[in-house]
Amino acid sequence: MTDDDIYVTIAANGFSEGTLQKIDDLTNDILYGRKDFNGFTLPEHAGLCKGGAPLIGASIVVSYARRSLTTGSNVEGSEGGSPANWQIDEEQERLLEEWARAKGLWFENSDSIIRKNFGPMIAQGAEAKVYYKEGDPSVAKERTSIYSTTNKALEAIALHNYLFPETAMRVIGFTRDSDSLLRIVLTQPYIRCQRLATKEEIDAMVAEKGFHDNWQGQGVNYISERLALEDMHPANVFIDELTSKPTCIDCIVKFLIGT
Repeated sequence: MTDDDIYVTIAANGFSEGTLQKIDDLTNDILYGRKDFNGFTLPEHAGLCKGGAPLIGASIVVSYARRSLTTGSNVEGSEGGSPANWQIDEEQERLLEEWARAKGLWFENSDSIIRKNFGPMIAQGAEAKVYYKEGDPSVAKERTSIYSTTNKALEAIALHNYLFPETAMRVIGFTRDSDSLLRIVLTQPYIRCQRLATKEEIDAMVAEKGFHDNWQGQGVNYISERLALEDMHPANVFIDELTSKPTCIDCIVKFLIGT
């Protein structure tokens, strides 16, 4: 089973029972190392797998959405026939929701479901709602996309897991909030914060991973030969009470243009 076989099946049959099984088969091949997911190095691929089968399945579906638009001709409203990011994102969201509903991964009333299983909401920011019950090893998050396409939002989870396996994100479903924004529902290890990390501690941590300051003077954005790492301010990087080491719980991570 190849990506092209999956894409042909989705185009012909939508998310029928047979299509879902083929996506599951390819997902398992990727999850257990029998096939690679295009675009990732081997360590990045491991980060994708840490995100769980729903992340892999969703990545397959949104890749199909991009392929179907890119190979289509005369995309309305696009310069030179190439789809704009908003068109790609719209199609990716549409197909992702359709697939997630068919798979039973769509949370119609996610807030009540998460509160019941993971405890009350303890924090809410522009990027995520965070839920936690005292004593549990994990938090749950509803994470909204701040990326140009849904594909990049899913990539970011895989790349976070590669860079920061101690706070790996595991996707468990998808939903929309009251503003109709698509949110990715995930779990993540709970980190007990001793204090916020200093810039010097963050600089040293990312330097060990091959990053350096991007020299834009903001002090929270870094680049490597392949990746951009942004929003690395102290509110996103804690000193772990158990290890006394800087630990990133959230950030913006993406491939550099041209990689």
